[in-house]
Amino acid sequence: MAKRKSKQSSNGPNGSQPNDRTVASNRRALRNYEILRRYEAGLALSGSEIKSIRAGRASIAEAYCRPRADGMALVGAHIARYEPSGEANHEPTRDRRLLLHRREIAQLEQAFEQKGQTLVPLRLYLTRGLAKLEVGIGRSRRQYEKRQLLAERDVKRQIERALRG
Repeated sequence: MAKRKSKQSSNGPNGSQPNDRTVASNRRALRNYEILRRYEAGLALSGSEIKSIRAGRASIAEAYCRPRADGMALVGAHIARYEPSGEANHEPTRDRRLLLHRREIAQLEQAFEQKGQTLVPLRLYLTRGLAKLEVGIGRSRRQYEKRQLLAERDVKRQIERALRG
């Protein structure tokens, strides 16, 4: 009788699984937006795109999400061409369909229509061989909120140093 391995549901920092490999993150979004809710979405990719992502050649710094007739789309993400694929290559900045459940799409569309909220791609990562995108519903931070956040982080850092030393 063979023993089955049980799946561990212990999440690492930031809610990620221990075997996730982050390919691209949008750190500017975490500074400019207060993230109200996070979603995990799959990406509809071509063969050369997933190979390029596995090689770590992707950027979501200028990307955003928006509703389309067939669901949600990732717009403006740059996935570099995969040179060995030659003629069968992809367009680096094409719109990519997000794979979500109907209920999640409805929630994201509702948030998109509300004033002051936007859909922000936070992190592109690989898990179990699949490319996933972490999407957040964000509310824009004002300038004084950003300064206050930086001041709080600075105070926390100073306290940690004092406790260590």
